[in-house]
Amino acid sequence: MRPQAPEKGYTGVMEVTRMKRTTRSGPAGALLGGELPSDVEWTAITGCDASADGAFWYAVRSTGIFCRPSCRSREPRRDRTLVFRTPEQAMAAGFRSCKRCEPEKAAKPDEAWLSEMEGLIAERLRAGLSLGELADAACLSPWHLHRRFKRATGLTPQQYIRRERIARAKRLLDDTELTAGAVAKECGIPSASRFIALFRQEAGCTPAEYRRRTGGNRDAEGGKAE
Repeated sequence: MRPQAPEKGYTGVMEVTRMKRTTRSGPAGALLGGELPSDVEWTAITGCDASADGAFWYAVRSTGIFCRPSCRSREPRRDRTLVFRTPEQAMAAGFRSCKRCEPEKAAKPDEAWLSEMEGLIAERLRAGLSLGELADAACLSPWHLHRRFKRATGLTPQQYIRRERIARAKRLLDDTELTAGAVAKECGIPSASRFIALFRQEAGCTPAEYRRRTGGNRDAEGGKAE
């Protein structure tokens, strides 16, 4: 299991490390133009630290592939890993771009990244989406996804998904005559009883009470016309 990167992230630690770091040398580094990773860089690589993206790229000699620090590919051996300052340097040294994290592309700003995550959640809301699956789509560890998502929205991914499920449920209660069980299914909630409890927790009333308040004409809890 990969260890987590330090809470304060790569950037703050690296400012101090740059002052102390000595240049790596040796046949492999000289031949390929890269450097062996420093302790801070290695921690960022093994911790899939997204805060290090753009500061450096790393390549694995045994696979011939280079990645971003945040890439969740299999952890490489340190003695087979080289660090580059730009993706162009890695490609010039003969390494291929990782298809998973696409390191040659510019890192997405939070706004674009968040829009992509929100779109994926909306698309998968009915089928269900675990934190691990969302992290895989973002090429982040679950820990880093949780931190970045909360920084961007003020909510954890789980809180955001719950909010979106209740918002969809309200639209269905307003616009359709679906029963509680059917609404629950459309929102990715496993049972009517769980849906009713969650709806009461988030909205302060049951689905049937909500529907009556907004002019619905069916009992959402029992599925019978009133």
